[in-house]
Amino acid sequence: MQSYTIGQAARLLGVSPDTARRWADAGRITTHRDEAGRRVIEGRDLAAFSVGLARSGAAEEDTPYTSARNAFPGIVTAIKLGDVAAQVEIQAGPHRLVSLLTREAVEELGLEVGMEATARVKSTNVHIDRV
Repeated sequence: MQSYTIGQAARLLGVSPDTARRWADAGRITTHRDEAGRRVIEGRDLAAFSVGLARSGAAEEDTPYTSARNAFPGIVTAIKLGDVAAQVEIQAGPHRLVSLLTREAVEELGLEVGMEATARVKSTNVHIDRV
C-alpha cells in the first residue's frame, strides 16, 4: 500500500507541512515511521482524513471563504502588462496557470514576479488571490 510523508500529505491536503505535523501530533491523523525513520501516513488513512476534512471545511484557520473550490497556491512567475489587460502566470507545484485580468487589478493587488499568490479556477476562469 502507498504511504505518504508529512510533506507529501500536506501538499495533497492543501496545507503547510507544519499544519500536517500538528494534526499528526494531536492524533487527528495516524502516522508511523518508515525504514528511513520518516513519519509517514498510510494512503487509506490519508484518503479517509481528506474526505473528513473536506466535509468539515476545516483546512486551515485562515482559509478564505470563496465559491471557487479549485485553489492552486503558488508563485508568480511572469506578468505581462498591456495598456488595459494583463497576463499573470503562476507555478503551483506541477501546474502552470495563466490568468487574464485587467492591468488595474494587477496593480491593485500589487502583484510582482516572485511573490506568493493563489490561482482559483472556476469553470474556465482563473482568479488570483494575493497571499
